[in-house]
Amino acid sequence: MLGAMGAGGDGSEPYFFLSYAHTPKNHPKDKDPNIWVKRLHSDLCDHVRQLTSLPAGASAGFLDQQMQPGEGWQERLSEALAYCRVFVPLYSPRYFLSEQCGREWFVFSKRAAHHQARINSSPVTGIVPALWVPVPAKQLPHPAERLQFNHATFGEDYADEGFYGLIKLRYLRDQYERAVYLLAKRIVSVAEQTQISEGDPRQDYGSMPSAFGPPGHPREMEVSVLACSRSSLPPDRGSDCYGPRPRDWNPYHPKSSRPIADHAVDLVRNLDYRVSVGDFETEAERLLAPGPPRAPSLLLLDRWALDAPHHRDLVRRLCAEDRPWISVMIPWNREDPESRQREEELSAATEESLAPRPEASGGHRSSSGGLPTLEAFSQELPGAVKSADKHYAAHARTYPPPGPSAPIPRVLPSGIGYGAAVPASTAHDTEQPKGNADKGEGS
Repeated sequence: MLGAMGAGGDGSEPYFFLSYAHTPKNHPKDKDPNIWVKRLHSDLCDHVRQLTSLPAGASAGFLDQQMQPGEGWQERLSEALAYCRVFVPLYSPRYFLSEQCGREWFVFSKRAAHHQARINSSPVTGIVPALWVPVPAKQLPHPAERLQFNHATFGEDYADEGFYGLIKLRYLRDQYERAVYLLAKRIVSVAEQTQISEGDPRQDYGSMPSAFGPPGHPREMEVSVLACSRSSLPPDRGSDCYGPRPRDWNPYHPKSSRPIADHAVDLVRNLDYRVSVGDFETEAERLLAPGPPRAPSLLLLDRWALDAPHHRDLVRRLCAEDRPWISVMIPWNREDPESRQREEELSAATEESLAPRPEASGGHRSSSGGLPTLEAFSQELPGAVKSADKHYAAHARTYPPPGPSAPIPRVLPSGIGYGAAVPASTAHDTEQPKGNADKGEGS
């Protein structure tokens, strides 16, 4: 792991990243409504410097208001998120509607997931939430809901009013100072306890998804694994990457110390889904049943498993019909010497098994060459999830409300009042030509 100050070692990498939703001006001549966030950031930086041994000139905290005109903002954000030690989302109703804030959250949480995969540590997030304006629990997206942070530990007034209320109400000034100090202590404590590995500042920040889904009920995603277990390995395959169950498969061993299914679940949860994980072979009859899908799915495919004829048959069944709501991902460790020896053979078997999938379906699948690194897997996963969800929405069963359907409203020609009889010739004139109606054109 690189040093605490980042790869550059010049102290420009921030100790914490303050993520917040910009409040727009009501009028161009109004004062900047985000000036109070800047004050909070400044006060936090002062406390963090006192509580740590940061050298002179080192950056205590990052705030996007610090960026200079003409600076590449995406590159600067990517660097700050790759090197900061703690991520501090500033909760407000506007925050969880912001795609920008959701993207910042996902980029940092992906770092935490990679750290856990490499170190095999207990779950870590490196996220310390703060309240700008209190948000009802039912409005929190799944990634925020899972943090289960008790804001009342910073004071009852803080939990009731948030930093905005404390900073604006003079009689709560002492409570503001106390809450800021306690938040700074929490930031330093989390930074020292987690030590999250640094990320890649070169990643395409603009292509990252948001961690916040649409408001409403949480979305569902199924992750299933078709892989060998230690008891079902081909004769020339070692057991290092496998466990008692197919879902224990860890293709990126030894760099990763976690099953790929567990890593995928963490990433999918960070996209605001509730996730279930299972064995594709065991659940094949349900997943491959005819009719509308029950949920969008990811299939994690072990190319070594295709040595078994019954596994090849399952993949052919998947691809024989149009099931684009099941995205197929193929992890493949290019540093695995056994895999390199059978690269050509297993790639051909994978292509032959997946070939029946209708090209017009648009369902996602990795190339037959597979995803050579954990980073490549993590990079592809959001697109696979998005594809599965999109096709699920297009094919899922719909449930119209009970009762008779109302007639389709029609626009009457001018001069005919509501409730008046429409002459037959006029009614004929208002009908859409059949060709246009089929294309969805007209009023």
